[in-house]
Amino acid sequence: MAGTVFTRSCIVLCLLLHTALCQDCTRPCDCPPESPLCPVGTSLVLDGCSCCKVCARQAGEPCSFLEPCDHHKDLYCDYGVLSDTETGICMAQEGQTCDLGGVIYRSGETFQPSCKHHCVCMNGEIGCVPTCASNIRLPSPDCPYPRRVQIPGKCCEEWVCDQIPQEDTFQSAMAAYRELSGQDVQPESARDNCIVQTTDWSECSATCGMGVSSRVTNDNEQCQLERQSRMCMIRPCNAELEKDIKRGKKCVRTPKSQRGMRFELSGCHSVRLYKPKFCGVCTDGRCCTPHTTVTAEVEFRCPEGDSFRKKMMFIKTCSCHHDCPRENDIFLASNSRRMIGDYDNDM
Repeated sequence: MAGTVFTRSCIVLCLLLHTALCQDCTRPCDCPPESPLCPVGTSLVLDGCSCCKVCARQAGEPCSFLEPCDHHKDLYCDYGVLSDTETGICMAQEGQTCDLGGVIYRSGETFQPSCKHHCVCMNGEIGCVPTCASNIRLPSPDCPYPRRVQIPGKCCEEWVCDQIPQEDTFQSAMAAYRELSGQDVQPESARDNCIVQTTDWSECSATCGMGVSSRVTNDNEQCQLERQSRMCMIRPCNAELEKDIKRGKKCVRTPKSQRGMRFELSGCHSVRLYKPKFCGVCTDGRCCTPHTTVTAEVEFRCPEGDSFRKKMMFIKTCSCHHDCPRENDIFLASNSRRMIGDYDNDM
């Protein structure tokens, strides 16, 4: 038995040494002038030599030292699947599965629940990006009442022009168009003639862990409608918040992190430490969601050395109620509950 274990250990060691010796990172980097364009949902990562940026290999795809797997999705290159020791198959780390509409997805698996979304399961959490363009069309003299319509046979809605207003005037009302009373008077800028319109922030796309919230506004210099997004975290996953409920109470409404923590987004971590407030839990069937929030920029740094900034929601107060979103279902979550007092804040 001991001899068999020793023999297997030697084989594994030889394979690892063979793989390492076959990779030569001593030569100068020779990378294309521009980074490759990766498909939707595919990360741009450094190769094994930390030299050139490449499109990360996805679950089930061949991988190698110079074509690494997508570590943002907790994938690793398993060299024991193929006989070629220099090539492996991207496999997912052991993690929680995701349940969406009764369909189970493995951690690291990508899928499309509809033609309008491209999603990935990451350790029990679902993250999605839209596949349809979110461009906004403003009214103009030749198109006074633009609206979106569904074209038969096509997935994404398209803009059409009406000469008379429709019953649903949300798009035209949000467009905030106002004609000048004088023909010879020219505004100094588009903002001088702008009626600012801003929707409420939508609810966070995840009930725990990192999610996304969005809104539509024309509060910019061009007075053009744009969709803004911010990251959000209502509470950490696997947090045991029930133990913070005081005796005689049924809820802990807005607990605060006692220790400094770094936010994580796609394998990147916040530069600063934060002690954020979260929404708690109840023991009587109610759920707690953000009531008053503030938005601030957070700087993230990635293992590849890149850094970026993202707007993020910070909770001030939460409310507990029975209008609860379904667990792990970002498409059926209610968006009707308003958050008040939200403003941008430089932290």
